[in-house]
Amino acid sequence: MVRGVATTPRPPFAAVYFDCDSTLATIEGVDELLDAVDQATRAEIAELTEHAMNGTQPLARIYEQRLQKIAPPRALLDRVGALYVANMVPDVPGVIGALRFLGKHVGIISGGLLTPVQYLANHLGIPLANVHAVPLLFDAAGNYRDFDRESPLWQNGGKITVLNGLPAAQRPVAFVGDGATDLETKGTAELFVGFGGVATRAAVRAGADEFVPGPGLAGVLGHVLTAAELDQLRSEPEFRELLSAGEL
Repeated sequence: MVRGVATTPRPPFAAVYFDCDSTLATIEGVDELLDAVDQATRAEIAELTEHAMNGTQPLARIYEQRLQKIAPPRALLDRVGALYVANMVPDVPGVIGALRFLGKHVGIISGGLLTPVQYLANHLGIPLANVHAVPLLFDAAGNYRDFDRESPLWQNGGKITVLNGLPAAQRPVAFVGDGATDLETKGTAELFVGFGGVATRAAVRAGADEFVPGPGLAGVLGHVLTAAELDQLRSEPEFRELLSAGEL
């Protein structure tokens, strides 16, 4: 099913986690770090990113290659965070607000860079304890040194590791994302919702438990909330337009 309320009964979810790039924001954060590289390198990095999102090459190899080529300085990270905020997918603030209104734990699990992802989370009111991404390491002058290789999120299966480490109070959990590493969470998260509002990937659409084509994120609510929870939102004027946008 791709729109509206899920036909398969689902238990209430204690938590809903999201990917960041091409799910909460319309951009790929790594592509916004390219000001200091030449056009040929930009094209190489764009191709590497597409391989990562489609799962056609191991993520670890691509991750290391992209950051070595870009070597982003620390000063660029807040700029990328601001671009995330400026380029949010339609309905994102409303969806996050609705989930928080209902008392859900809301978080982000991303293979992106931690500082920009935290910037977006702060804007949306998502607790930083629920934000998981890859930290970068810099020298004293703010020059790129490496990424945190202890993070599981620069490799395939990393999002599974993070989900398995969530506290018991955050289970059952639904996960929402657009790419191959998001699809890997199916079976670990109690529900995987594929999102195609920025990029529709055939494997994700075919493999997801549920799929929301977009362009906005509001349709996700029909899959992660019970009928009673949707009714509760309908009773609040601030959420009625949001539910209408999701055809709920």
